[in-house]
Amino acid sequence: MANTIKLLQGNEACVEGAIYAGMRFYAGYPITPSTEIAEVSAVLLPRVGGKFIQMEDEIAGMATAIGGSLAGLKSMTATSGPGFSLKLENLGYACMTEIPVVVVNVQRSGPSTGLPTAPAQGDVMQAKWGTQGDHPVIALSPISVRDTFDMTVKAFNFAEKYRMPVIILLDEVIGHMREKIEIPQEGELEVIDRKKPTCPPEEYKAYEYTEDLVPPMANFGEGYRYNVTGLFHDETGFPTNSTKEAERQLDRLMKKISNNIDDIVIYEEYLLEDADVMFVTYGCMARSTKEAVNLLREQGIKAGMFIAKTIWPFPEKQIKQLSEKINNIFVTEMNLGQIVLEVERVAVKDAKVHGINKANGEYITPEEIIEKVKGVL
Repeated sequence: MANTIKLLQGNEACVEGAIYAGMRFYAGYPITPSTEIAEVSAVLLPRVGGKFIQMEDEIAGMATAIGGSLAGLKSMTATSGPGFSLKLENLGYACMTEIPVVVVNVQRSGPSTGLPTAPAQGDVMQAKWGTQGDHPVIALSPISVRDTFDMTVKAFNFAEKYRMPVIILLDEVIGHMREKIEIPQEGELEVIDRKKPTCPPEEYKAYEYTEDLVPPMANFGEGYRYNVTGLFHDETGFPTNSTKEAERQLDRLMKKISNNIDDIVIYEEYLLEDADVMFVTYGCMARSTKEAVNLLREQGIKAGMFIAKTIWPFPEKQIKQLSEKINNIFVTEMNLGQIVLEVERVAVKDAKVHGINKANGEYITPEEIIEKVKGVL
């Protein structure tokens, strides 16, 4: 059977990918430029036996998505910058309680309500540090409509596999762009479900220290009684004031990610084999940057590109290795300089790192990129 071909927006592809991955519950609140995710979820979820609910605000949307996951359904919520700010308290709760949920942020210009219909990539550091305390983060950044489908499936897989919230950092350009894509057939892409307990209910520990550091997760209503709290807690889920136990728990949470970096970090390289100049980029800026690379090549400048599809954890091993043989690194992003700081942190001391930035709601064009490069070289 041939794959189904559809003309989709990035936001629509996000929902298609979520349902492919097994999403059966969506809770959220409409906000530009993510509203199509809610609208399409409302249409498609009932067709597969799923549930959609529009909540009264962003805070409730995040809380309800967490509740849907606790009840055993793969759950998602979507928003944009101002709404993401409101979701962050409950996002931290999901980190501490290890609840799988996918949170989509279709970024727009900010701060505050900013330019609601204009693109930006200003929420990168917010995704990393927006909720309080040290906590593990997985954040993915698609570069096309089909990539949005695939990265949404990946987001659900990571959420279920590592029992944690996962953020998809879309942007207005990718969210509203329309492209023809092939929808994969069932079984073509890997779909991962959460690990379930096999022990009797009376022996179940919801936060047990297993060998892979990811405890099995029982659904509410299946007879496994356990406590869920945002406080530091012991293996049974009940609060503890022990600093030793708190350190042990936080260490496990962080190692779930650090021990699996190679599984989580997704990236693409373009024309880097002989490059003298390297671009580091992500999201919608990958398209403009790729065109700039091709034009620079035509002009005799050996340019190449590294696309970070996993933003967090940051692909520092790959960028450090590339920086050992490239003197000039340009970071193209639609903000005033966020990922450029990470590249500066990990690049070897001889590499010079330059930011190409814009945060006024306008796309950075290939011509602007080329002009900046020629002004440096």
